[in-house]
Amino acid sequence: MQIELQQLVPVPLRDKLLQRDSGIWNKHVTFTPGSFIKIKAPSGTGKTTLVHYLYHIRYDYTGSVLIDGKPWTDYNKNSIAQIRQQQVSVIFQDLRLFEQLTALENIELKRVMNSTPFCSAEKVQKMAAQLNVTHILQQSGKTLSYGERQRIAIIRALVQPFEWLFMDEPFSHLDEDNTQRAAALIAAECKARNAGFILTDLDNDHHFDYDAHYQL
Repeated sequence: MQIELQQLVPVPLRDKLLQRDSGIWNKHVTFTPGSFIKIKAPSGTGKTTLVHYLYHIRYDYTGSVLIDGKPWTDYNKNSIAQIRQQQVSVIFQDLRLFEQLTALENIELKRVMNSTPFCSAEKVQKMAAQLNVTHILQQSGKTLSYGERQRIAIIRALVQPFEWLFMDEPFSHLDEDNTQRAAALIAAECKARNAGFILTDLDNDHHFDYDAHYQL
C-alpha cells in the first residue's frame, strides 16, 4: 500500500507552519511500501495531527492524503474499516486503552477483530514476555503505569495484520532497555510482513535502521 501526501497542511496550524521549512507539510511526499520512516517533529508542529490524518480520524487540512493513489475522502466507510483491519495499524500517543478492561482484554479486542485471528494467543504471550509485561496482563488498564500501557499498546497494534504501522512517540515513557526490546519486536514483526512504519518523535534516535528521515 502506497501513501502519498500532496501539499498537506493542517488548517489550525497553517499560518505557523508555512513560516518554517518542513519536509512534510505543503510538500509532495511518497512513502514507499515496506519503508521504515522517521519523522522528527518539534513540539507544536503537528506530529500527532499528522498521525491522525494518516489514520483518517481528522480531516481539518488542505491538500490530500492518498492511499494507493486515491484520497481518503474517496473511500466509503466500509472500505476505510477494512483498511484499518487489514492494512494499517496505529499506536496513538494517548494510547487509547480501555481502563475498565484488563491489559490482555485490550489486546484481545484487536486480535479477534477478524474472524480468523492473524496472531495466535500463544504469540501474544510470547510478545508479552519479550516486553516484560506478562505479570500485568490480568490487571485493569487503569492500574498500569504509562510505560506499561505503552508496551500493551505496542502489542495490541502488532496482533492485527498491517502493511503500515503508524506510531506517535511510542517509547516516550520507556527506559532504554525496554525501548530496545520494543523496537526489536516492532522491527521483527514489520520485516516478517514486509510492512513499513511511520514513526514521529521529538528527537533523533538509533532504535531502527531507517530508510528515510524527515523534519516535520
